[in-house]
Amino acid sequence: MPQEPAERRVVVTGPPRRARRTSGYYRPRTEIDEQTTLGHTYVRSLMRIQLRTGLTVFAVLALLIGPLPLVFAAAPDARRLVWAVLGFGLYPPLVLLARWYVRRAERNERDFVRLVEDR
Repeated sequence: MPQEPAERRVVVTGPPRRARRTSGYYRPRTEIDEQTTLGHTYVRSLMRIQLRTGLTVFAVLALLIGPLPLVFAAAPDARRLVWAVLGFGLYPPLVLLARWYVRRAERNERDFVRLVEDR
């Protein structure tokens, strides 16, 4: 008579379940979800940092592109120069500026999440 194989036990593991502490436990995420004054301050600080980053990019962009019409007006016979500057000279700084902006915005959001989650 053949022996039947022994039943295999499967152990399912997961994250430990802990009871939530309600008294004396500080959660900034709760403050944000409940839209308290403190939560509003957290979100407003993130918005302010993101606005500052955007305004910085705009200022650099204005300083980069703003004087170009004056430069082009000073040299009216240099059509090739105009197209070369517009076509090839502006593209790399714009790409670098865009990459810097995206990295900075993501870093601001990571810092905000770390602030909200760590406490």
